[in-house]
Amino acid sequence: MAWILKKLAWLFALLGGATALAVAAMTVVSIIGRNYASKPIQGDVELTQFGIALCISLCLPWCQWVRANIIVDFFTQRLPASANARLDAMGTLLLGTMCALLSWRTAVGGWSVYQAGETSMILSLPMWWAYVSLAPGLALAAVIALYQTVLLMLGRNPDPDAVLEVSVESNAVDGSGQAAHTPEAAR
Repeated sequence: MAWILKKLAWLFALLGGATALAVAAMTVVSIIGRNYASKPIQGDVELTQFGIALCISLCLPWCQWVRANIIVDFFTQRLPASANARLDAMGTLLLGTMCALLSWRTAVGGWSVYQAGETSMILSLPMWWAYVSLAPGLALAAVIALYQTVLLMLGRNPDPDAVLEVSVESNAVDGSGQAAHTPEAAR
């Protein structure tokens, strides 16, 4: 399961990055066209909004997979590793639930906008495309967060790429998967 989630998250991130590069190239072409030929790309703002929203939703699963979300640990850094693991589990559960709800609601919203026939103002692109394209990235981010929640609740490291380093003398390991810095481990 971990391998599939990792590969899907990586593929989504690559697609998100390609989308961001395409939006950047379109923006450069539009600015050059506007400044030197008085011919910008029509609807460039609409396309940028659609593209960057898609990029963000596609990159969220990878961000969650590598646990790169911002964590404010000022108040929890002195807590035991087990308490931090429980807080991490609660955080990933909340994030997974939120992403699942957002995925569901963007899909439902996309269907509603499709039925209404709503289009963008300048290019008359169907607005449902923008809504529906966000749902897969949000859904995958939800699945990954919920998978990590289960691992944390079972006391396992949610990063399958983590290398467990164990000191030969003390076999001391801290909660991050790194060898603990104890006097026995230093000898």
